[in-house]
Amino acid sequence: MKTLIIYTSQTGFTKRYAEWLADKISGELIELNDAQKKADSFFEDYDAICYGGWLRAARIVKVNWFLGKAVNWKDKRLALFCVGGSPNDNPDIDTFLRNALTEEQKKYIKIFYCQGGFNYEKMKAPSRIAMKMFVSVLKNKKDPTEEEKIMAEKMATSYDISDIKYIEQIISYLEDKDNEKVG
Repeated sequence: MKTLIIYTSQTGFTKRYAEWLADKISGELIELNDAQKKADSFFEDYDAICYGGWLRAARIVKVNWFLGKAVNWKDKRLALFCVGGSPNDNPDIDTFLRNALTEEQKKYIKIFYCQGGFNYEKMKAPSRIAMKMFVSVLKNKKDPTEEEKIMAEKMATSYDISDIKYIEQIISYLEDKDNEKVG
């Protein structure tokens, strides 16, 4: 199976997952900026296409390009993974994943989440400022929940909770030749 992994990354977590994925399935790797310059014919020979982006304010960065192209790739196995600072077992992640795609998109795209972390040193200034403001609001909130306290403490500094094990479900989906594309 010929697989293409397209990704965008700001601080390196999504790039790391994309590289792990490409390595494990012998897929071709391309940054989104380069993919956007390719003619439609470039994508024709791939059996599977996977897009990886990072989460910002509960939205997958630059996903609209992939979603727009995916409408014409329904004959391929399509996957979308996003990387964020929340642990995979955070209940908000399940809610996000259920609502990230339309019902129509869910028929031909499978979505996954991979926990990453924060790297303030590599963030662009607007993102870094927004995150620091969010943390400040959490820390100064009257009567914060225990979850909010933990979140504020964790997000106050850079951290890395990424793990290669989170690509296993993506690999299983991309390489599963016997089952339907989305299930």
